[in-house]
Amino acid sequence: MVEEAGAGAPLRRIRIDLAYDGTDFSGWAAQPRLRTVEGELSAALTTLLRAPSPVRLTVAGRTDAGVHARGQVVHADVDADAWAAVPGRSDREPGVAARTRLGGILPGDVVVHAVSEAPDGFDARFSALRRRYLYRLCDNPSVADPLRRRDTVHTKRPLDLSAMDEAARTLVGLGDFAAFCKKREGATTVRTLLEYSWARLDDGTLVATVVADAFCHSMVRSLVGAVVPVGEGRRPVDWPAEVLRGARRDPAVSVMPPHGLSLEEVVYPDAAGLAARAAEARSVRSLPTDQDAGSGGPTTSRP
Repeated sequence: MVEEAGAGAPLRRIRIDLAYDGTDFSGWAAQPRLRTVEGELSAALTTLLRAPSPVRLTVAGRTDAGVHARGQVVHADVDADAWAAVPGRSDREPGVAARTRLGGILPGDVVVHAVSEAPDGFDARFSALRRRYLYRLCDNPSVADPLRRRDTVHTKRPLDLSAMDEAARTLVGLGDFAAFCKKREGATTVRTLLEYSWARLDDGTLVATVVADAFCHSMVRSLVGAVVPVGEGRRPVDWPAEVLRGARRDPAVSVMPPHGLSLEEVVYPDAAGLAARAAEARSVRSLPTDQDAGSGGPTTSRP
């Protein structure tokens, strides 16, 4: 249990696991007069808890307009008494009751999979160890599935899977991904890309798996945009790695359409490691200098 700053009101931190079709949303983050996932979920929770003001949410990964999620995670600090009252006269746990009741409030393109009381130290954003995204491409119009048009991007040319996979793997590791990110004031672009690989499914769809400890704005769609020209034969396999070494936004890298992207999974440490991971993630990272090279990791400073 946490307490509201300055008020002393007991609060309960809850974790919400959800999925959504991002097609008809203007992204995750609440915006005036626009339909957003955060806006819908906050409004639903506010109604459920009869809160006097909109429930504030912290999300694991802020998705852009049109981007989907199967494994999104958020947390909210809610009034403990209101939380306890969610089951009403039933004998259900508050989390079970909340999931069922939210299903009756939320629109059909948002689905809550689970609601639970978060363990001490849990932060949906900063406690995450890694996030896994998936990107879908179709390079053959004859096998295109019209039922997947909302989550699959079509390319004009056939793609060389092996070349794309080889190019993608050269980007894995700790690096400054400024070339693939929209720079934000005061934010670092140093990230650890844990996996970037391509495979072709039985139906002919090409699928990228991209895993990192964290992502900066537009990073995944730019990583995909860097290897598509390789698959088309317009760029050599080592071109994406050259772009990465440039460490600045490269206009030659296309930001791919949002609807091919889905946040699939967010992974957290066990309860004992949550607080430590959150503290580590809040540190501003930079690449090791020559003096730091033997330390085996990036340097950090507090923001």
